[in-house]
Amino acid sequence: MAELENIQNLRENFKKQNKSCFILGASGATGKELLKEILKQQLFSNVTIIGRRKLTFEEVAYQNVNQQVVDFEKLDEYSAAFQGHDVGFCCLGTTKAKGGAGEAEVKIEELNFERCTIFKPALILCDREESRPLEWCARKILGCLSHVMSITALSVPISTLARAMVNNAVIPSDKKVELLENKDIHVIGNQDETKTS
Repeated sequence: MAELENIQNLRENFKKQNKSCFILGASGATGKELLKEILKQQLFSNVTIIGRRKLTFEEVAYQNVNQQVVDFEKLDEYSAAFQGHDVGFCCLGTTKAKGGAGEAEVKIEELNFERCTIFKPALILCDREESRPLEWCARKILGCLSHVMSITALSVPISTLARAMVNNAVIPSDKKVELLENKDIHVIGNQDETKTS
């Protein structure tokens, strides 16, 4: 991993490059938090969310967010929605039970992106709209434990994950594909968190 001490300088230099980004999955918990973090840091001159339906935002901060509605079953017909962006964030996550182990990573590598970072968080500490009773219990227990001990191997707050995704975009890397596990997410996501507020 690149040196992380100069995250503020990296952000400022990145901002000057006038880059644009898109987010897939902005209606989910991680996507919502990522969009919030992107708008808070103001690193991108253009932010587009791509999804199945148009989202409604009432806050002023979201007024300049562009939206593209696509049919994920016919993505070839919507290729224009993905063009002209420097950075893409995909928050179409899944549970470990639903996702094939390693399959997604192999398919992503085959797409031959200039740079691709795969985030593999442990249990994401957030309030979900969908019902996952066992996950709810685990979040409550780990959330309480995190106040008295470091449990970075078992969970990650959703705000830390979103900040890690944004911070990682500004950190130079010579790796074409990198995999960030939960510990890495904590390190990158907790870089200079107080100065982005």
